[in-house]
Amino acid sequence: MSPLRSYLAGAWHTPSDQGVPLHDAVTGAEVARFSAEGADYAAALAYGRRHGAALRELTFHQRAALLKALASHLREHREELYALSAHTGATRADSRIDVDGGLGTLLAYSSKGRRELPNATLYVDGEVEPLGRTGAFLGRHVHTPLHGVAVQINAFNFPVWGPLEKLAPAFVAGLPSLIKPAPQTAYLTARLVELIVESGILPEGAVQLACADPGDLLDHLTEQDVLSFTGSADTARRLRAHPRLLERAVRFNAEADSLNCAILGPDGDLDLYVNELVTEMTVKAGQKCTAIRRAFVPRDRLDEVTEAVRARLADVVVGDPAAEGVRMGPLVSRQQREEVRRSLKALGGEVLFGDPDRVEAVGADAELGAFVSPVLLLGDPERPEPHEVEAFGPVSTLMPYDSAEQVVDYAARGQGSLVGSVVTEDPAFAREVVLGAAPWHGRLLVLDRTAAKESTGHGSPMPALVHGGPGRAGGGEELGGVRAILHLMQRTAVQGSPATLTAVTGRWTPGADRTDDGVHPFRKSLAELKIGDSVTAGPRPVTLADVEHFAEFTGDTFYAHMDEEAAAANPLFGGRVAHGYLVVSFAAGLFVSPEPGPVLANYGLENLRFLTPVKPGDELTVTLTAKQVNPRENADYGEVRWDTDVVNQDGASVAKYDVLTLVAKETPR
Repeated sequence: MSPLRSYLAGAWHTPSDQGVPLHDAVTGAEVARFSAEGADYAAALAYGRRHGAALRELTFHQRAALLKALASHLREHREELYALSAHTGATRADSRIDVDGGLGTLLAYSSKGRRELPNATLYVDGEVEPLGRTGAFLGRHVHTPLHGVAVQINAFNFPVWGPLEKLAPAFVAGLPSLIKPAPQTAYLTARLVELIVESGILPEGAVQLACADPGDLLDHLTEQDVLSFTGSADTARRLRAHPRLLERAVRFNAEADSLNCAILGPDGDLDLYVNELVTEMTVKAGQKCTAIRRAFVPRDRLDEVTEAVRARLADVVVGDPAAEGVRMGPLVSRQQREEVRRSLKALGGEVLFGDPDRVEAVGADAELGAFVSPVLLLGDPERPEPHEVEAFGPVSTLMPYDSAEQVVDYAARGQGSLVGSVVTEDPAFAREVVLGAAPWHGRLLVLDRTAAKESTGHGSPMPALVHGGPGRAGGGEELGGVRAILHLMQRTAVQGSPATLTAVTGRWTPGADRTDDGVHPFRKSLAELKIGDSVTAGPRPVTLADVEHFAEFTGDTFYAHMDEEAAAANPLFGGRVAHGYLVVSFAAGLFVSPEPGPVLANYGLENLRFLTPVKPGDELTVTLTAKQVNPRENADYGEVRWDTDVVNQDGASVAKYDVLTLVAKETPR
């Protein structure tokens, strides 16, 4: 059996050595080999940086569309990936979490890229920052793609989801990926990358695979590269201190194992709590960085929780995932089983359920495979071991507490966790615990009977939410929706004139030139419309009769519009004023071009502010300027954002806002 191949610099490479054997977690049979050789990482990184230019030329929407196509392609090969996943000891449910979770992350980032990012290669972050007195000198932040490679070093427990949850935001950010899988399950990641490469969907150089010893990989990283690591806290600390990372200030993101906790409130639902605890102990045989290692319960509920967990664990059938009725498979390897047994000895505590040294495995030989029993311990939360030692398997320690303040302290003793859960029906208890424990957690799940109806569970990271945590958990952040994409880009503050910022950002900036060529911009298709195209309309007088009619028609008879004496006493108005929404309505009547044409729909307003009160007798003029043009990739229309400024007869702005419209790419005939 030849060692697994690497895909580097655009070609597949077969190692010259025999490699080390990788074994089926159920049977112990050899399933693949992993090379002990290194690779030419300098050439691979140079290749990725060079070919990253083609990826950077694509817009966010184009990259997002490719992710969607890739997810659809990989979905057609799920059964093959499930079959390989079974060699890792995963049950069918475990495999779905890994494989389907990875595909779902691709789709989630595809949606984020198309819905929340512009159809452009640059992202504008925040509003214009005035830097001078007259508006001639401004600043704005932009995010641009790095000219490097996203290097990912992954753990063994999620060989599909792990690479894809890092690939997705990096790809949308315009950054090629080099995937370095953990040896134990590298055969599954290798097949995943083979499917990606064979599809031809992603641009050349967008993905590379190193099934090899890490060798001098880190020595070739630069300030334009990003290193993402998932694995043990000890390894994360060593990587963080690598001289090259320090010398070149290489961006480093770590997602490490952590001693996550679950807290049962005094009034918390017992079934919800026990379900979360047992699920996290047995899914993937507890080999999850988000698994519950510390289970805190009120002291007066310790006995009932113990009996309920014992009863649930007694129903868990351990064995070959292919055998009927099996709910928990083996650990990934016999070496991992020995590591769990060593950690259990270091943890100490009273064994409430399970036998660390023997288990009956249905449909398999427990010794040939890497089987271990679920183990529930009773621990002392005042001792250091439960807060310092992790058995990376189906192991959890049950511990009592006496108050919310005390359990917050216990939770913090884990020195930083990926996730914690609080099961309670009491919002006040939830608030106290969440605010107290939040500084030590990347994510907190508060579970009551309402949330439980749709909750994805304690251990399920979601693409839209941050996955990571402080301290022992690595101090990094992954996922988090658009946050993860921007984390993989360079944020730069650009300073200059309004014209300069308009040219750089592709968004009209107040103070830049407007264009009024005599053609109403609503008569222009997306192909014809230019940033800065503008129309000014008005003036229109506002009468007391207008105000009273609007009040009667809408039912908005707020005193500032209808009661002269009360309005005069208001320090903001000093007399009756027009409704803000009347001002917006009059402005729309002024700037609209009513005939059918390229403008298909108005779909909202943003950033609306009323700046100066409008009183009966005032005259309104509105200026509408094309601020941003954003075509959609797979539609015959796009979005246009219009800067809207309504002024009174003295030139004072009374209202400012953005109008959002859908505009056809070509003028309908």
